Parts: sequence; C-alpha cells; structure tokens
Amino acid sequence: MRRLALSLCTLPCLLLPAGLAQSEEATLDKIARTGTITLGYRDAEPPFSYKTPNGKVVGFSIDLCDLVVDDVKRRLKLDHLKVEHVLAAPATRFILVKSGKIDLECAATTNTAERRKMVSFSYPHFQTATQFVTRRADNITTLNDLAGRTVASASGTVNIDQLNAINRERKLNIGVLPTKTNEESFSLVVSGRASAFVMDGILLAAMVAQTAEPSRYRLSEETLSKPEPYGLMIRHGDEDFKMVVNETLKRVFTGAEIDALYKKWFQSPIPPDGMNLNLPMSTTLRDAFARPQEYRD
Repeated sequence: MRRLALSLCTLPCLLLPAGLAQSEEATLDKIARTGTITLGYRDAEPPFSYKTPNGKVVGFSIDLCDLVVDDVKRRLKLDHLKVEHVLAAPATRFILVKSGKIDLECAATTNTAERRKMVSFSYPHFQTATQFVTRRADNITTLNDLAGRTVASASGTVNIDQLNAINRERKLNIGVLPTKTNEESFSLVVSGRASAFVMDGILLAAMVAQTAEPSRYRLSEETLSKPEPYGLMIRHGDEDFKMVVNETLKRVFTGAEIDALYKKWFQSPIPPDGMNLNLPMSTTLRDAFARPQEYRD
C-alpha cells in the first residue's frame, strides 16, 4: 500500500508539461488566475528596453511583448489584463525567469546553447555580434591592440565570456574588469579608467549615440563573435506559453507590422532625447523575419 501511495503521488508530476516541476504553475494558468502578466525589462538598453525619465518602460522588445500581451488576453478571454514591469538586470534575469518572477523577458538577451539549458527563447527578434568601443584618441583598432590593457564588460553576459576566452587563447594579458551594468562599463571608458568596453555592437552604437560627442569614440570593426540572435526569454519547459509568444511574433514578423516597428526604433528619433541610430534592416535579419524559426546553433 505504501508503494502504491508513493506511485500515486508522483502521477501529477508526469502529467505536467515537460520541464515544469510539480510546484510550478504553467504561465498561462497563472496569468488567468491572477489577471496579471509580468514583463522583465532593462532600465537602460535602448532601443530594445529602457525606462524614460518619466518612468515609462519603452523599446523595440517592449513593443513586441505588448503585442504578446494582447494575444494572451484574447486567448484567455480576459476583460482586463494587468501588466507589471520588473527590472531584470543582466546578472539577475535568468533567476527571475526560472523562478517565475517574470513571465517574459523583454530586452536584448542572446540566445545560446548554454543558456537554453536554463531557459527557453522565442523566435529571434534581432541579430548582432560582439564588438568593443574605445576612445579614438587612444588609437586602438584591433583586439591585439588591447594587449596589457584594462577592458570592461558586464557580468552575466556572453560578451565577458567571449572576452575571457580570446584573452586566454591569444595570451593578451588583458585585465578584464567585470561590472554590474553596461552603463558602468561605458563610464569606465569615458573616464579613461578602461581602454575598451566589450558588448553587443548594437548596444554599443546606441550608447555612443547618446553621448554629447559621439565622434570621440570608435566602434571596432573586428568582432569577438559571429552574429548571434536575441530572443524573448521564457521559463524552460512552458511550451504552451512559448507557443503563444511565437505565434504572435510570427504574425508580426511575416506581416507589414515589423517594418513599422523597426523604423520606429532603429531609423527614427526615439525618446527621451531624439537619438536616431539610422540603422537599416540587414538582409540577414529580414530573411530571419520572413521565415521565423527556433535558433538551435
């Protein structure tokens, strides 16, 4: 009888979606029960996810997540669906998603095989490579020029891992300086306390564009990685919610809506100061939007 009781206790676990523990509630069920969906955001990651001085959370990734929210509301037949924004820093974002503190991370998180062991990702919504930014006056153009220098990068990012790997392989003797945020890393370059800041090229371009004198800085042509995709981050194993997210993105990406959204955030002045990246959509990204699919490399 004791064996039978133990077997019956394990049965609910077997009936849950793969990847979800017995104590975890499926995201769509939780949203239906609470009438609330939680979106993770960055406080300073334009044009993807950031907070303006008036406290509004905006960005390209945020707009995509808002469209997901609309579809979730319709699917669950809810009259009202409250949206809560939760700050998800590079060092805390994975814990917040895994623990269910946020339902969907809406930022610029690179989809990698190692990360897919912890979390799931939506169809890619952008692609970029790892680069570095320096002060033009320092005449640094290549990774080899960084030998023996101090280079900053944010903890919890693939960029700092790539920097450490290249540092070891090439024996550059770079002093890698981990920081809590991208802003802290960039400020070290601005002040001269670091020779370079390693991060996703698109984010570096945005940070330079926001400075008073963008011409003082140089974005490297040499990259530390091949172009890699960003994805909206979802709890591992929650396939029903992931399906809803991907269905929304596929509808947007394969329709006319994506052109308007891209132009809004990458080719137009954006709040709060009218920064304009003037970045046309690449052929590679356009092809990815035309045929959305899971990234598995």
